[in-house]
Amino acid sequence: MKAFAVQGSFGLDALRPIDLPDPKPGPGQIVLRMKAASLNFRDLLVVKGLYNPKFSLPLVPLSDGVGEVIDVGEGVTRVKVGDRVSPIFHQRWIDGELTAAKTRGALGGELPGVLSELVLLGQEGVVAVPPHLTDEEAAALPCAGVTAWNALFAASHLKAGDTVLVQGTGGVSIFALQFARLAGARVIVTSSSDEKLERARSLGASETINYRTTPEWDRPALSFTGGAGVEHVIEVGGAGTIARSLRAVRPGGRVSLIGVLSGGATELNLLPFLMKQICAQGIFVGSRAMFEDMNRAIAASGLRPVIDRVFPFAEIRQALDHMASGGHFGKIAIRF
Repeated sequence: MKAFAVQGSFGLDALRPIDLPDPKPGPGQIVLRMKAASLNFRDLLVVKGLYNPKFSLPLVPLSDGVGEVIDVGEGVTRVKVGDRVSPIFHQRWIDGELTAAKTRGALGGELPGVLSELVLLGQEGVVAVPPHLTDEEAAALPCAGVTAWNALFAASHLKAGDTVLVQGTGGVSIFALQFARLAGARVIVTSSSDEKLERARSLGASETINYRTTPEWDRPALSFTGGAGVEHVIEVGGAGTIARSLRAVRPGGRVSLIGVLSGGATELNLLPFLMKQICAQGIFVGSRAMFEDMNRAIAASGLRPVIDRVFPFAEIRQALDHMASGGHFGKIAIRF
């Protein structure tokens, strides 16, 4: 089978095509013929060696995709040949609370990823995808979709009428906008692009803020809520945005720490946490049970993930370059 792997050393130039033997399923295992994959910012960091330079090489990257079951091993009962399924990000986090052991089974890192024509997985590590979605749309779900779902509904309790502030228009942020609107919440979106903000409004954003022309974006966010502050911030910026997120959130509100696009190290003022009783929660994707809950909501509502652009399998480098440029809106997909 054909695959792409980071070979020899980390870096975009080290991501090269490779021939691997076709996998054969053992007891409890299945083989997927991949149909589509999608990119996350994590994938770019993994390939560059910035996520964890201790990962073993060669490494097949990417965690998110969808495929058709083409072979099953002895004892497999959860799926059958012909089923369309997506791998879960954490192969060992089926349900319950996150533990250290459950974090050591992420695809495209500790475990080989999905950037190959065939993928071998345990039967517990996949979920059926909503039938109304295209392959590219279904491939967008495992990391970005589950992360947004976990932040809003599993790790917190978003209610109709709440206000959510979403940073940017990447995969997690657009999913958070869509899910929050499904729940009847009001959504404020920030971006440096007026064109992207208009697209966010078409998806249901109530208010938008261009943080390039309004760098103190926490002020209009507060004014949109009459000075009360938002109930929930989807924080993907990291060091460069967390202080303003803390100012924008209401007393007793919640900040979901998801990304570090502007850096991960910061000297953080702890007083807002005390004086406003803010809850800050780290979100590391989610469990299979969360994925299944999310899929039920997507199927019932007919929601469709937003796909920015689809690249062919052979153009993975161009797809990663497109992600690095920051010009995407929603998810970048790969078609096999």
